[in-house]
Amino acid sequence: MSSTTFHSGVTIHLHQHDLPAGLALGPVIAVDTETMGLDHRRDRLCLVQLSAGDGVVHLVQIAPPRLGGRGADAPVLKALVEDAGTTKLFHFARFDCAALQRGLGARVAPLKCTKIAAKLVRTFTDRHGLKDLCKELLGVEISKQQQTSDWGAAELTPEQQAYAASDVLHLHALWSRLEALLVREDRLALAEACFRFLPDRAALDLLGYEDPDIFHH
Repeated sequence: MSSTTFHSGVTIHLHQHDLPAGLALGPVIAVDTETMGLDHRRDRLCLVQLSAGDGVVHLVQIAPPRLGGRGADAPVLKALVEDAGTTKLFHFARFDCAALQRGLGARVAPLKCTKIAAKLVRTFTDRHGLKDLCKELLGVEISKQQQTSDWGAAELTPEQQAYAASDVLHLHALWSRLEALLVREDRLALAEACFRFLPDRAALDLLGYEDPDIFHH
């Protein structure tokens, strides 16, 4: 079951439990997730957002797994995020990769992360949040008002849907700006090495190696 809404020129398709079969989003898609909280071992995956960067966003509400279950049944979505021919754009991919590993049993690759890219080239600031980057690099204001809300609700409010959509609408343009900066600063190869490692970093987080971090002294 799917429904479509429109918000400020953006088309939002809300799907239940999985993407429709045969949906084509192109070779590069922006992806984000919403969860019940910030602890993946406790807080389930609730929503996955995807966009081809064309002003159209697909939201997938993930059915809660049965008690003790591991991974929801969303085969079309899982195949897409694992597809070797589709590049996934994230902001803070470490979190989203862990959410998708835990929630769908999916190992996400290949991918790019605008947060890591920003930290590699914007060393003159500590402002690497999506809201800051959109404002400073794209001149776009986005709201984070719905960031802490109940994403596990059976029905998402229009405000929640608009917020969720905003997190993927600008990632294509943002990556384009950041990729140019990585090339300028000769750090693109280093960034790509970081991106390749992120699924493994997420797996370590899920095993509890976030704290203590095995990379610390």
